[in-house]
Amino acid sequence: MNRILATSQTEFRIALRNRWVAISIAMMGLFSLVLSAAGSSATGTIGADRLSVVVASLTSLAVYLVPLVALLMSFDAIAGEVERGTLPLLLTYPVSRPQILIGKLLAHLAILTLAVAVGYGIAALAALALDRGAVAGLPALWRLMWSSVVLGATFLGVGYAASAVARRPSGAAGLAIGLWLGVIVLYDLGLLAAIVADKGGVFAAKVFPLALLANPADAFRLYNLAASQATSAAAGVAGAASTIPVWASLSSILAWPVLALVLATASFRKVTP
Repeated sequence: MNRILATSQTEFRIALRNRWVAISIAMMGLFSLVLSAAGSSATGTIGADRLSVVVASLTSLAVYLVPLVALLMSFDAIAGEVERGTLPLLLTYPVSRPQILIGKLLAHLAILTLAVAVGYGIAALAALALDRGAVAGLPALWRLMWSSVVLGATFLGVGYAASAVARRPSGAAGLAIGLWLGVIVLYDLGLLAAIVADKGGVFAAKVFPLALLANPADAFRLYNLAASQATSAAAGVAGAASTIPVWASLSSILAWPVLALVLATASFRKVTP
């Protein structure tokens, strides 16, 4: 455990030096504040408290921004070590490759948790200042916060795997952006096209719910919309959120970080110094 913590502390110092802490906090804080101001306008229409509507808006933000921040932090975790020539030195230390990855993961998760707490905290304070009844939305906000960190852990693991496969920061960056576009954007567009083509057939009834659960970002969205009192404020998967069991989306959210870390470890083992 001491070896993991030492690796984590070193990685956190590198992130501080590279301004990743400040960049992550600034991005989450700015977008959360903007969505808080824009999303809360629907409270009078749907009859929910202001914070619940803000949580529904922040869920849409987190689906796009949290994976992107996680991939940007992790894409050169292995490839950068290879290019700088520090990987052979790192591997001479009495620390295993899984311990190195876990140490990097803890450091990056700490940064992501700080950014999420600050960003969502700003939005929550703004909602509470304008609506005393917004306290009712605090459980949904807490659920959104910890599930955002878990979602980030998934894409950190995916980023490590991409970094190990590419072995060069430039290639890893391109692969990371491609993964973000594929998983976050194109995947949902493909499902939408399939739903339209199916016209309420077998795909919509049987395959579509499973396809949503197979994507960590969609499972995250389903889980948080199911907990929100303002699901009607978020179009698209609101109907699916009411039909798919909460335990199913929760299981997907919790399983993906483990699978991503296993994939990253297997990819890292193939990297030669």
